[in-house]
Amino acid sequence: MKIVESRSEAYAQVAQWRQAGASVGLVPTMGALHAGHLALAERSTTECDKSVATIFVNPAQFGPQEDFSRYPRTLDDDLQGLRDNQTDLVFIPQPEELYPAGFSTYVEPPSVALPLEGVFRPTHFRGVTTIVLKLFHILPATVAYFGQKDFQQLTVIRHMVDDLNIPIRVEGCQTVREPDGLALSSRNRYLSLEQRQTAQSLSRALTAVAKQVGEGILAVEPLEQSMHHILREAGIERIDYACIVDRTTLESLPQLDRPAVALIAAHVGDTRLIDNVLL
Repeated sequence: MKIVESRSEAYAQVAQWRQAGASVGLVPTMGALHAGHLALAERSTTECDKSVATIFVNPAQFGPQEDFSRYPRTLDDDLQGLRDNQTDLVFIPQPEELYPAGFSTYVEPPSVALPLEGVFRPTHFRGVTTIVLKLFHILPATVAYFGQKDFQQLTVIRHMVDDLNIPIRVEGCQTVREPDGLALSSRNRYLSLEQRQTAQSLSRALTAVAKQVGEGILAVEPLEQSMHHILREAGIERIDYACIVDRTTLESLPQLDRPAVALIAAHVGDTRLIDNVLL
């Protein structure tokens, strides 16, 4: 496994593979890798001739009151996990490699970035689209893999790729969960044992809604009320959103008459967690 820090070296290696006719998979991460990230890496190495991962805690996607400084950094463990998954190249740039002095150009996110996370983290997706576009240019892969747990992020990136005619395929990968249903997240390590039990209510609420839909309840309002009730009952007081939207446009729905997704963002202690389920 080759580890590089410079843009030029990373680009040269991927370009060489592409020129030789190899398919290249890209797995962008911020490190603190868990089994969900490693599932992306495994899919990349399985489906592509060559596989690239990135590790970069992107300052541009964190707001001023968010957890950039304490975001977990576990580089040695991350590299071992990627090595075990037969990743061929890992790009680990320093911040100044991607945001040099005088950097001032950012990507304006598509309209699907405005609701949900866009309300509570208004600068987040500007940072996400900017770094992802930069990585797509530096590492001109065939396909990029993103987790479905960050459903809105996946949707935003797909729209950006379509709108800007970027020659890469974007693949979403299923959320990986703990045995108790909790969606894997690098931020789960912030939770105490008691908070972790509370956090399980996110997946419980989503599972309950999916079951209700399966039983024929298609009016959105009572389904959303059900999610809020389960979260409140578990002791979660701060719910940013627990809603059901169109799976493609992320617009609100009165009735489930098209593919939809239920999404939750809620705070357990000082930790903000997200989860979703397709309906």
